[in-house]
Amino acid sequence: MKKKYISQQKSTKGNHAVVIGGSMAGLLAGRVLTNHFERVTIIERDRFPEHPQYRPGVPQSNHVHVLLCKGKQILEQLFPGLLGELETAGALKIDWTAEFPWYNLFGWEPRFHSELKSYLCSRHLLEWMVRHKLATYDNLQFLEKTQVTGLLSQVSNTVTGVRLKSNSQIQDLTADLVVDASGRNSSLPKWLTAFGYQSPEETVINSFLGYSSRWYQVPEGLQTDWKALAVAPKPPSDTRGGVIYSVENNCWVTTLWGVNKDYPPTDETGFLEFARSIRNPIIYKFIQEAQPISPVYVYRRTENRLRHYEKLSRLPDGIVAVGDAVCSFNPVYGQGMTVGALGAIALDECLQNYPSLKGLTKGFQKKLAQVTTIPWLMATGEDLRWQGTEGSKPDWMTRLMQQYLDQVVMLSVERPEIYQKYVEVVQLNHPPKILFHPDLMAKILGQIIKNYQKFEPKHQEQTIPKLLC
Repeated sequence: MKKKYISQQKSTKGNHAVVIGGSMAGLLAGRVLTNHFERVTIIERDRFPEHPQYRPGVPQSNHVHVLLCKGKQILEQLFPGLLGELETAGALKIDWTAEFPWYNLFGWEPRFHSELKSYLCSRHLLEWMVRHKLATYDNLQFLEKTQVTGLLSQVSNTVTGVRLKSNSQIQDLTADLVVDASGRNSSLPKWLTAFGYQSPEETVINSFLGYSSRWYQVPEGLQTDWKALAVAPKPPSDTRGGVIYSVENNCWVTTLWGVNKDYPPTDETGFLEFARSIRNPIIYKFIQEAQPISPVYVYRRTENRLRHYEKLSRLPDGIVAVGDAVCSFNPVYGQGMTVGALGAIALDECLQNYPSLKGLTKGFQKKLAQVTTIPWLMATGEDLRWQGTEGSKPDWMTRLMQQYLDQVVMLSVERPEIYQKYVEVVQLNHPPKILFHPDLMAKILGQIIKNYQKFEPKHQEQTIPKLLC
């Protein structure tokens, strides 16, 4: 039986809930709130586009966005029929172990069929489809071109709504619960300070990774047995990586990145030369003959940032924070949308389990901290491999884990069963503890020295491995 992620009946938590921010975390939070409140209002500074396209509130949306398997499962539960509609609109179904060649630290990973499947599409299309599904809910409305400038508190120790600014007009909107899904630039810390509360401690770990992306038309007549492919950087010296990602309308999004301020260029010639310089030039091989259909887009705000609301001894009732407003990741690891979905499920569970909104804020922020712990450790553990990373230095445990995972990846090049476990962790389907099974640990300890040189890849290896039948 499939796990039911969301409650099926309305609870009686209040009349009105407000969500600040209409990106993915806010949209998914809005969806679960429809089960618990008579009215839900999602407030967004932008005007939503009528078609799937860029909007200023999602500045990174022109780059590759990954819907992990766990995120796909949650979207299926939250919005029945959405994935089929995505596919009809041009999204591509992908088998992550068969149709995603990945050149890792030690060479190409094996390719074989599995049930680790999700969908490839642009962030524009996915967010547009989710908005349109939400628009069918009678108890949910959007307020566009509206900015939240502060919180209201007419009751001691409780947030009772938000102050809005729209077309130079100021108005107050009351609410039983306010959800801050406003992203990395969240104003909640300063709003708490204005109410006499402490702002949360922050942990920031920055590897100074920068993106450049360009969209291409897939060359006419090109036949491939892959739908995405990637080349990873290799610490400590090979700082460059990239990915080709198939999306709707027979397009590729190609994103190149460099770590420790080795930023990809923004001009056409420089972009291609950067692709050629990656330690395996397979991406250059494909895009050099493809027709560009966009300029080169740039994004460099990629630091991992965690606001520790769960550590605050005092928090007002009536307000919670989700998504990037709490925990934002280096986007290169593709975790953001899926962790936003996990946060929405955590919010739904708290709303089911708390008899009223009193105490929900602290309880939810502690639960969300548990949800984000593993993705945070995965992302920051990788970023801490680089000498130029700021914000923290790897301790002995982090170093040990890095070395252990290197051996897992090394063995996975010739062991499909190990690679499958690794992908299950990357896709957030299973916790990393499955990589510490005694049998696997024994294999690693027995083969570390024997296999290390064997798996060192050749710099110019350009042939994608065939699919194992």
